[in-house]
Amino acid sequence: MTNNDNSRSTNIRVKKFQAPRIPPPYAKQVEENLKDVKYKVAVISGKGGVGKSFVSAALALALAKLGYQVGLLDLDVHGPSIPKITGIRGMRPYAVEGKIEPIPLAENLKVLSLELMLDDVNKPIVWRGPLKSKAIIELLYLTNWGKLDYLIFDLPPGTGDEPLSVAQLVPEPRGAIIVTTPSSLAGTVVRKAVEFCFQLDLPIIGIVENMSYFKCPVCGTIHKIFGEGAAEEVAKVYNLDIIARIPVHPDLSRALDEGTLPSLILGNQEHEVTRSIIEFAKKVVEKTKEPLEK
Repeated sequence: MTNNDNSRSTNIRVKKFQAPRIPPPYAKQVEENLKDVKYKVAVISGKGGVGKSFVSAALALALAKLGYQVGLLDLDVHGPSIPKITGIRGMRPYAVEGKIEPIPLAENLKVLSLELMLDDVNKPIVWRGPLKSKAIIELLYLTNWGKLDYLIFDLPPGTGDEPLSVAQLVPEPRGAIIVTTPSSLAGTVVRKAVEFCFQLDLPIIGIVENMSYFKCPVCGTIHKIFGEGAAEEVAKVYNLDIIARIPVHPDLSRALDEGTLPSLILGNQEHEVTRSIIEFAKKVVEKTKEPLEK
């Protein structure tokens, strides 16, 4: 690799990033609470609007469809989308013996979001960083996930307090999935998410290119309506794999708006979108069962 390459070998790992440490008592409680979770996977992005929450929900649903025990934790404090797109908005979690019981979306899939605890979902959460981090920490050690094969963390966009708290606090995370779109703007910003993972020694499972293409239902022509090449460039520079290319499709847009994504993925295995998401989940399973370079 040339000296001009913006690669991890030339500008990463010179000195490990030293971020503020979470108080040890919380770390012990989180570790104890998540001890029966086999693989912990974070879904992140450098910016909003790339479909990160959709990818998180889709991955959780696809893994459940493949027969795994799955949990999905929405940690996007200011813009939670998981309840809406999974059709559980308005449901309320309850507590048993001091533990929060997540919402069962399927027999082998549980979901929790901070939004489910709000009286009015239209009111903004106006919190500073320390309070947001505290809320996330409490969700991590007070939620009763039980035994899981996969726990998917839908992190808020960017590289601030919330992603930092999860990256530092979750014991033995299996890795991160980075979501982007084909546009050069998204590709530029997503590099920050990659660098964030490298600095925190968080392995990267791969890159997901959402809104990758549109396939004409009449003639079958592929249209790259949001551009192309950004994900490939990031993957090449950082020696990462693109593990999914998810198309734009009217049925997917409708499912997200109507909260019927579970029906699309769990009930229609022949759909173009469903096939791409199931293949994505299979690659995640393959990747999480092999050693990943930090």
